[in-house]
Formats: sequence, structure tokens, C-alpha cells
Amino acid sequence: MLRALIIVAVSIAGFTTDNSAFASSAEKQKILHVGKFSTAIAEPGSMPANWEVMTFPKISQHTRYKLIKDNGVTVIQGFSNASASGLIRKIRIDIKEFPVIEWKWKISNVYKKGNAAKKAGDDYPARIYIAFEFDSKRVGIVENAKFAAIKAIHGEYPPVASISYIWGSSTPKGTSLPNPYTDRVKMVIVESGAELANTWIKEKRNIYKDYLKLFGNDPPMTSGVAIMTDSDNTGESAAGFYGDIVFKSEN
Repeated sequence: MLRALIIVAVSIAGFTTDNSAFASSAEKQKILHVGKFSTAIAEPGSMPANWEVMTFPKISQHTRYKLIKDNGVTVIQGFSNASASGLIRKIRIDIKEFPVIEWKWKISNVYKKGNAAKKAGDDYPARIYIAFEFDSKRVGIVENAKFAAIKAIHGEYPPVASISYIWGSSTPKGTSLPNPYTDRVKMVIVESGAELANTWIKEKRNIYKDYLKLFGNDPPMTSGVAIMTDSDNTGESAAGFYGDIVFKSEN
């Protein structure tokens, strides 16, 4: 789906960036708290600071996100029933300075029809997007014209590329592949299958190394970080849970 490329910029009016999460520890490693969900108050209708809902044209059924307490810790729960929408934090990050991302997540189940290689199966109970801002030097003349047309309509350029870390249904863990709708989104299967369903898993990826491997050049600044639980293609249901998301420098 084309939304896999444009969700973090085009579908949201008034795109701005936010650098308020930048912080450094007293130690050598610098830390950037992008999703500090554990400090939020889990009240009805509340959302974590600096995060907002993103929806897509022509998709009327939206995933329901809310802050909940799980074993005394505040996390985000996304519940999808033949629906799609996400949560985004619009933020510029230099991946050379903060190459490592760490997060925790869990799922209720995977989708029977889920298939990362096919458009009809392009649904995931949990995924994290890292979107990278447009750079005219990274695309050809024809694509520059396309990006300019999108900017003229929506007021902002879409990302030039995105990495999607996903919890897949059956594609083997460790697999990397392009999104079935656009090769500007590369997917990395971080977890796969239902064996670890209902269990919190801590993940760690080096985004800089992943970008080099997937796209073959240095990454530009990010334009946003998003989470999404969706099932609009498969028509199934699942819940995804997201803990804090942290970017770090290398030790």
C-alpha cells in the first residue's frame, strides 16, 4: 500500500518537527527518549506527549489506541479489527549520532492471512516505522517531479525512505524485504509467529547499519517515528502493545 511510504508525512497536515526529546546521560552514551510512554498517565482519552494519531484516506475503520497499565507500567495498546491507523511522533534525528533504537512490545496474536510479500497480507499486529526526510539529491529527475507534486498538494515532502520493523505472521525472523506496495519502504522481520504472543519482548536494532544494508547509502535525518497495528487487508483482529522507545548513541 502506498500509505506505507507516505504515512509519516503526507497524510498529516501542518507537518512540524520536534527536537524536545534530545538528552544526554552523564555517562558516555547519549540517550534520546522518543516514546516515554511509561511516564504518561493512563486516563481515558489521553495520549502520550508529542504523539498524535495518523489516519489514511479511504480507510474509515481506525485502530484504537490508548494508554493502559500493564503490570503497573504505562504502555500503549493498539487494537485493530479490519482497521488501520497509527500514532506518530514527528522528530528529526541524526541516525549517525543516535544509531541504536531499543523498545519493548508484545502482541495478542498474529494474522492467519498475514503475508509480508503480498499486498493482501500486508498487515501486522505490531510495527515501528522510522521515516527519513526527503533529499532531492537522493532521487532522479522523474521522482523529484513526483515528490514536488506531492508537496504542492499536501504542503510537505513525503519521506524519501522508511524502515519498518515488524512482527510478522510467518516470514522467518531476520528476513529483510521491500514492502509489497513500494520499494522505498524496507521491512525487517524482527519477530515472527505466535510462539511469543502475550510476552513482552525487548528489541534492539542499529538503524544506521540497517539503512546502509537496505538502501546502500548514508541515511538522511529522520522525519518521524511511528507505531502501527493494522488489519485492513486481512480483515482480522489483533492487539499490539508498545513500551518505551529510546534512541541511543553507540558505547
